[in-house]
Amino acid sequence: MLFEYTRRRGARSPITDAATFKVGKLKQTTSREAQDIDLSHLIDTSYNYHSPRELRWHLAERLGVAPDVVAVREHA
Repeated sequence: MLFEYTRRRGARSPITDAATFKVGKLKQTTSREAQDIDLSHLIDTSYNYHSPRELRWHLAERLGVAPDVVAVREHA
């Protein structure tokens, strides 16, 4: 499962002092012929993610699948 996300600026993490990001839009990418499916409602778009890996794990948990089944990439 491949998901593309649009990154929005987040806050600095109070725990790690690292930059975070919020997801503006999340969509599942399908074949070129099919329409992309907007799945932004599956996640809390106000959450500050520390990395794409954290987003991938969060999606896997929400979908009830193993994390290695999920791939994410930032929409260019």
